[in-house]
Amino acid sequence: MDQRWGDAMTLALNLAANSPCPDPNPRVGCVIVADGQVVGQGWHHGAGTSHAEVEALHQAGDAARGATAVVTLEPCNHTGRTGPCSHALREAGVSRVVIAQSDPNPVAVGGEQFLRTNGVEVITGVLSEAAMALNADWTFSQTHRRPRVCWKYAATLDGRSAAPDGTSQWITGEEARHQVQIGRSRCGAIVVGTGTALADDPRLTVRLSEATCQPLRVVVGMRDLPAGCHLHDDSAETLQIRSHDPVEVLDVLWHRGIHRVWLEGGPRLAGAFLAADLVDEVIAHIAPTVLGDGRAAVIDPTVTTLALAHHFVIDDVCRLGPDIQIRAHHE
Repeated sequence: MDQRWGDAMTLALNLAANSPCPDPNPRVGCVIVADGQVVGQGWHHGAGTSHAEVEALHQAGDAARGATAVVTLEPCNHTGRTGPCSHALREAGVSRVVIAQSDPNPVAVGGEQFLRTNGVEVITGVLSEAAMALNADWTFSQTHRRPRVCWKYAATLDGRSAAPDGTSQWITGEEARHQVQIGRSRCGAIVVGTGTALADDPRLTVRLSEATCQPLRVVVGMRDLPAGCHLHDDSAETLQIRSHDPVEVLDVLWHRGIHRVWLEGGPRLAGAFLAADLVDEVIAHIAPTVLGDGRAAVIDPTVTTLALAHHFVIDDVCRLGPDIQIRAHHE
């Protein structure tokens, strides 16, 4: 890594953290440096708004000519809702562009090569790991051409998600339920099956005072939802995908610009995603309770022997009041 630009890139990353999340577009920050001084800075304010580079160039004005642009993501090289940032940087007369992360989006890629071809010095890889961590879900979705799936469930010590009579509210305590709200707020879509939607009549909204937008509520399955259910209210958009195929579900969401899915469905929907090898993360909330019988947390008919089990790597274990939270990722 070129150490000269570490401080400027740190500032650009801090600016990028102001960008909305989730959003169809990545979080990007940019600073313009001339004679060792920051003369312009900007970040992306969300889909349809000016990109970070354009905002920083506008602030810098004529001072951008001959200056260095430090940007957290490779400048785009295509025209979407806005023009290509690589062209804007060249036209502004910057002499050097410092990039943290290369763009994995095949549609937007090419900014680095365009700049080099047009006589602009390009330095890459400055604080690249921090930049990729800032856009982990977006980067995953661009690489895999589907959203990242996080399966969240609550269960007892003996792996039950509901009692024999179907009651399940509340297995876990207030601290765990608050953590679920935080997790929902970081996702573009919350997904359940029609069984959960009909049995629980959930709202599937983020109930945090600081929430500025609501995830897309997604119901998977063929059965119609009753007209008066909470999922038909105006608190958030609801999409019903009449399919039982997880691949099809994720493809629909991918084309809607969703990069992270919060899977909250019942045991059969979770099992379908596991069977399709489409669960990337697990967040398990385990209550210090034993039911002895009742609904299992997951039902996957494809696992008939231990050798076919799904394996995950534990990243973190912590206490949430009386409960335990386990975070894991697919190995």
